[in-house]
Amino acid sequence: MNARTMPFPGRAAARRAAGSSAMDMAARWGLAARGVLYVLIGVIALRIASGDGGGQADRGGALAELAARPMGSVLLWAVGAGLVGMALWRLSEAVFGAAGADGHKARKRLMSAARCVFYAFVAYSVLAFAAGESGSGSGSGDQQSRDVTARALELPGGQWIVGLAGAGIVVAGVWVAVRAVRRKYRKHLKVGAMSRRARQFTDVTGVAGGVARGAVFAVVGIFFVRAAVTYRPNEAKGLDDALRTVAETPAGPGLLGLVAAGMALFGVFSFAMARWRRV
Repeated sequence: MNARTMPFPGRAAARRAAGSSAMDMAARWGLAARGVLYVLIGVIALRIASGDGGGQADRGGALAELAARPMGSVLLWAVGAGLVGMALWRLSEAVFGAAGADGHKARKRLMSAARCVFYAFVAYSVLAFAAGESGSGSGSGDQQSRDVTARALELPGGQWIVGLAGAGIVVAGVWVAVRAVRRKYRKHLKVGAMSRRARQFTDVTGVAGGVARGAVFAVVGIFFVRAAVTYRPNEAKGLDDALRTVAETPAGPGLLGLVAAGMALFGVFSFAMARWRRV
């Protein structure tokens, strides 16, 4: 056996760790943690739609809701740890490939790498909030969006940067919604191990939740494009402002109620994925 064919012990150990039961648990815990956040965001948005105040319909508002619950600190640490697990799972997919026939393709690995970075950031913000770091986690996503947009617009070619980023978010939102309608998530499920009711439940929550999530992403992206075109950072909106804007359409609070219910259903869908997804 020459040096080119000799296995590298460290790499082999890392590959075994990526496929271990611990990584399986980390992925499922992460999906469940994502579900908790989306359910809470949906519930807050439903309150806004009903005229009951509601709070801040974004990750910060969801964390504030958790913190206010009995054993809130424990719940925050549990969600943060789950999101760390999600980031590690996506990292393992980026390095070694995801489950499925096309999991080793470069496009899939790049998407996993991007998701790893995103969930690492979210996990950090949740854990920082759980640790009591002021200004972390529960800060206004709307204000953060405006601050980031203002800094980006000051860069050379800033309008193009913000505009292209917004367009990318719109495209991503449409992509998420279309994939949900086409039930693309099914290829990741252990369909053979699911009952007919479980499959129906997953389809209802997956389609409704995915369409709502994609629609909200698209709305956020449109506002970033608008901020770029008008050169006004205040036009950029985070999740909370985007949802409240839905209530200002001719369809009014009724449409926000539907979108809010969809966001909560995506959280429930995440719980189903935690149970049935192939990792």
